[in-house]
Order: sequence, then C-alpha cells, then structure tokens
Amino acid sequence: MAKKFKLPDLPYDYNALEPVINAEIMQLHHQKHHNAYVTNLNAALEKYEQAEANEDLNTMISLQPAIRFNGGGHINHSIFWTNLAPKNKGGGEPPKGELADAIKERWGSLDAFIEKFNAQAVPIQGSGWCWLCFCPKSKQILTQTCVNQDPLEGTTGFIPLLGIDVWEHAYYLQYKNARPDYLKAIWQVVNWANVSERYMKCKSGATCASCR
Repeated sequence: MAKKFKLPDLPYDYNALEPVINAEIMQLHHQKHHNAYVTNLNAALEKYEQAEANEDLNTMISLQPAIRFNGGGHINHSIFWTNLAPKNKGGGEPPKGELADAIKERWGSLDAFIEKFNAQAVPIQGSGWCWLCFCPKSKQILTQTCVNQDPLEGTTGFIPLLGIDVWEHAYYLQYKNARPDYLKAIWQVVNWANVSERYMKCKSGATCASCR
C-alpha cells in the first residue's frame, strides 16, 4: 500500500488558544475527530487499492464517499490548525501587506470582511466549513462555504487560505449552541501571518500543494 497519511502534530499546546478555545475541545478535536478521519481514510484507501488490483470497479465506486469525507476531514483540519495561533504568537494580529490590501479592496475593511464571513458561516445547516479562498482563474479572494467535510479545492477549484470549522465538535463544549459567539471569538486567535503566506504563494503562481 502507498504511504499512509498521519495525524499532524499541533503547532501549539492544547491549552494555548484559551480562553477562546479551551484545552478539552482542542484535545478532543485533534486526538479524536481528526485522528478518526486519518484512520478511516487510510482504511478506505487500503480497500480501494485492493479493489483496484482486482479490477473491482463497483467496490472502488462504493469507497469514494468515504475517501471524500475522511480525506476532506484530514485536509480541512490540517489547514485549520495552522490557521490558528495563540495570542502571544501572533494570533488575532490583523493581516498586513498585500493580503490586507486585497481584503480592503474586496470588502472595504477587515471588520467588514469578518462580518460578511460570519454572516455566511452562522446559517450553515448542520455541519460544514466557511473559507476565505483564492480563485486561480480570476486571481481574486472570495468566501465560500462547504458542507460536511467536503474539501474546498477538490470540490470547487478554489484554493483554501483560511478555514473556520463550524461542526459542533469545534465549539459545543464551550459555546453550547451559540455558534455566533464562537465565530465572534475565534478571530482573536486567527493566524493571519499563515493566511498571508498562503495568499502570497498562490498569488505568485506556486503550486496548489504549496498553498496548503
């Protein structure tokens, strides 16, 4: 079998984002939820590889939803962890340079962007993600929502810059059913330096993999 995917380490301690996101949520989110996506993805890919060797097309097709869901969960969360940072490590510091200019040009101000973003994220039915992303064709930034664990690039062609997880497991233990409160607070720990780095790589024409 091809090399298995692995759960990435967090770039900070589980309690590093407190009080915005508490340690219990971060530990469960990373060790249980993200780890489950990786485990299930590897299992599905192993079965797919066996089916492919046997030219079992029906089984290959039947495994695609599991690969999409768990693979998307792995992609999305791997980006999400790097999109956040403790306050003493730059979390919440406003974007600078060309990304700041692009946000201002598109939405008028950072506050207006956040208001627009949250207005799209709050009403997502059930589970999903809201993204700030880059369109390779227009070279513009925009916002986009995805349901469940659908990976942004694989389903829309847009390149992810900043993703906010609005599955209940991302916030419920702390914010209960108040998704708007979670979305209001999380900007205090957004790692805009990471988002800017992704933006500049995409803008310079770097490959999509380099923007992850």
